[in-house]
Order: sequence, then C-alpha cells, then structure tokens
Amino acid sequence: MKVDLFDFELPQTSIAQHPASPKDTARLLVVGDQAFEDTCVLELAAHLRANDILVFNDTKVIPARLVGKRGEAGVEVTLHKRVSADTWYVFARPAKKLKIGDTVHFADDLSADVCEKTDSGEVLLHFSRTDDPLMETLQRVGVMPLPPYIKRPKTGEAQDGNDYQTLFATHLGAVAAPTAGLHFTERMMASLTDRGIKTARVTLHVGAGTFLPVKVEDTRDHKMHSEWGEISAETAAAINQARRNGGRVVAVGTTSLRLLESAAQDNGTLAAFSGDTDIFITPGYRFKIVDVLMSNFHLPKSTLFMLVSAFAGLKRMKAAYNHAIQSGYRFYSYGDACLLARDEDTSL
Repeated sequence: MKVDLFDFELPQTSIAQHPASPKDTARLLVVGDQAFEDTCVLELAAHLRANDILVFNDTKVIPARLVGKRGEAGVEVTLHKRVSADTWYVFARPAKKLKIGDTVHFADDLSADVCEKTDSGEVLLHFSRTDDPLMETLQRVGVMPLPPYIKRPKTGEAQDGNDYQTLFATHLGAVAAPTAGLHFTERMMASLTDRGIKTARVTLHVGAGTFLPVKVEDTRDHKMHSEWGEISAETAAAINQARRNGGRVVAVGTTSLRLLESAAQDNGTLAAFSGDTDIFITPGYRFKIVDVLMSNFHLPKSTLFMLVSAFAGLKRMKAAYNHAIQSGYRFYSYGDACLLARDEDTSL
C-alpha cells in the first residue's frame, strides 16, 4: 500500500509534552462504527464486559539515552537492542562520523567501543565499565529515551523517570514505553476488578525503532526492526480460557497486540512465545486473537497508525483522528487514548 494513504495533517500543538495528572484523567475516544464517544480513561471499565481480559505489556524502560564524546566531538546514542549484557545496537548522532574502533566516553566509569555499523544505520557498541553492571550505571548516567517529538533538555526532566513507566513495569529492557499502559492507576485496576474484568501480562521490550519514520513510498518496502518478547504458558492458558468463556481479548497498546498476534495460531488460540518478532501489520492483515485495542494516538505515516488502521479500518480511523484533532485530543506517548473494536465487529 502507498504510505501516503496514512498521511494526515497534525498540528504540532496536538503532541503532548507531559502526561495528564492524574494519569487516569486522560481523555478516551470510544470509536464506534457510526459515532464517537468522548469520555475519560478512568471510565474504561464501563465500556468493557465481564470476562473480557486486558493484556498489559510489563516491560520496563531503561534510561537508554547517553550523551558522550568521541575525542572533542559530541555524540548522542540511544540503546536499541541488547546483544549481550554489555553489547547493544544503538542509534547514534552523528552516526556517519563514527568509525569501527572508535571509543566514545560517556562518564568516568562508562565508555564504549564501536564494533560494527549496519546498512540500516545502527551502530554496535561494546560498553566498558569499572564497577557496576551496565543497567545500574545507566540508572546514574542515562536519560529516559523520550521520543524526539517531546522536547526536553539533553539531561532530561526528573519527573520523566516516573511518568514514562507504567504501573506494570517489571522486566528491564525497553527503550520506549508501552504508552497505552501509562494511563493505568491503582483505582483504575480496582474498577476493572469490580466489573469482573480479568488481566494478564506479556513482555515486549519496545525498541527505539518504533520512533523511526517510514521513508519508503510503499509499505511493502519498509523493514521493521525486531523486538524481543515473551508470553508465558500460564498467560497463554489464561487468555485461551477467557476466550472460551466468551470474553474478549483487549490489548492495551500496540506492543501487546503485536506480540499477541505474533504468537496467535490460525485457529484463534494463543501459544507460549519467547523470541524476536518483527511483525508489521497493515490493512489486509487477518487478526487472530485480539478483539479490542486500547491505544494512544499516533503520528501520520507511522507504522503504528498503519496498525490501528488495519485493526479498525483506515476510513474509520481517519475520521476518528480528525474528530480527535478538532476536539483537542493530545497525541502520542504522553497523550490521550482511544478504544477500538476490530473492523468486522464494531460494537463496544
């Protein structure tokens, strides 16, 4: 499909720079077939059914952005994908000036050697440190890797350390937050329990590739970066049981949906999963397991807008996004959310 089909006008003022406070007071657009309902994230339970199962991504964001120097030249890197405890693929600026064998110094006790440069623009760094494990060192010297659309000083803002983690964040490894999960609070979870709605967790370590623009003209020519994910046998069994009981699978965020669909079987059941996925979902994809999607609002021509258009229909999503823009909804990581039913079943 032509990438231009997924373009729309988005004012810069629509991109949220900070989350709602409290987080569960963000707006929620319920997207029906013929009408839209403007409500609040805190009211999510009212739009779900007993026996539905919400699936959260419990990955935890690491402070993956580092500022350093190669000689006297400044270098900024964002960790992208783990190869080993001390070796990561990164996106670097300026990547073109880095050469294999160069050393980048980030702090007195943290430096990295350039081992490889890929055709896709990634750089492989091997980190050297004096005392603490790399993850502990990053907690001291790294910055939360907010997307480039959120404007921050290079040293970041302290509050982002909490704002950019979900209530479920457990397993370190993501370099971008599963942002639909940012809205959930303890009082929201209580309201879901009161309504008889079940929950489950999966892990997908979101990579920085989620921020990369689509530079090709046709979606068939775009290469997705792979991300590591895991679904336990227990989680798969719980989701399969919920479906047998008549409940719907509600993916909280596109990351949960991508992992669930990667592990789904053609007969509509879910299998345990552990490994990489580079699934790229565009209109025409046949969904196997996810019935409802809660998602933030995404940017024009992004792979994430392509995904929600595949899920709920391109025409319907363009109309929903136009309504959101005209109604002052806030977009992207710190923005508001929408609730979508699959295109062949538009009832919520």
